[in-house]
Amino acid sequence: MKPTLLILAAGMGSRYGGLKQIDGIGPNNEPIIEYSIYDAIKAGFGKIVFVIREEFDAAFREIFDAFNNRIEINYVYQPVNFKVEGLNLVERTKPWGTSHAVLIAKDVIKEPFAVINADDYYGANSFKIMADFLANECSSSNMSMLGYILENTLSENGTVNRGVCEVDSKNNLIVVNEREKLVRQGEKVEYNVGTESPSGEVDPKSYVSMNYWGFHPSIFKEIEEGLYNFMKENSNSPTAEYYIPTIVSEKIKAGEITFAVIPTNDSWFGVTYKEDKQMAIKALNKHIENGVYPKNLWS
Repeated sequence: MKPTLLILAAGMGSRYGGLKQIDGIGPNNEPIIEYSIYDAIKAGFGKIVFVIREEFDAAFREIFDAFNNRIEINYVYQPVNFKVEGLNLVERTKPWGTSHAVLIAKDVIKEPFAVINADDYYGANSFKIMADFLANECSSSNMSMLGYILENTLSENGTVNRGVCEVDSKNNLIVVNEREKLVRQGEKVEYNVGTESPSGEVDPKSYVSMNYWGFHPSIFKEIEEGLYNFMKENSNSPTAEYYIPTIVSEKIKAGEITFAVIPTNDSWFGVTYKEDKQMAIKALNKHIENGVYPKNLWS
């Protein structure tokens, strides 16, 4: 059975100033997602599932329904507010986070699957690495994360948040430490820059999580239980989010699941800020010049 690619695309892009998930980046106005789909098909993935907000449906279908003749396409909706039996939840202003976004897809994914962000470029070889893991090594007790090098993921146009990874001698994940407001300061990378919180340094060669995970479908049950407890504890918060690294850390700490950190030398870039768009265009054009992609992706 071929693995599935789950693409998280329910964010509003407030810092970007628009629906960045489908903003044209390629020479023919292709969004970054198209390059991920292209790479996924070449790597052997058999299905794409988009997690979107219901109000994005028409905009996404206008672009991506056309790919149904190349790979199966599914859409699921991440709501902001919904009822949970036994819980009295406050009215929210944003969804319950990336773990909840993954859980939304439980009814359409029954096979090992990868998770990525819609607006991030992960590199062609990374899809091959992940597809191989999902096909040959993934199980209910052995899952994975692609490890990118921190200094290769920073933005020149502002601070970023990153999950900095600690790994053991076998390159298995120990913990993901969330670091906010990261920026390069000379030869150093510092976090909490420009805030009142205590600042610190991070090794620029550290592995970081760019939200590229390899999961067994058994993770849905684990997320469902964890999310319920998180909602119970945060029922009065309109903004609390249950992130993927949170459920991963819980399962590692309990000794229930091993997460292999798979190193990748691929370049990564995203479009957090509007100013990042020109950098993304330049990077994609370089890949086209180097023969990684044809100028016309689907010709």
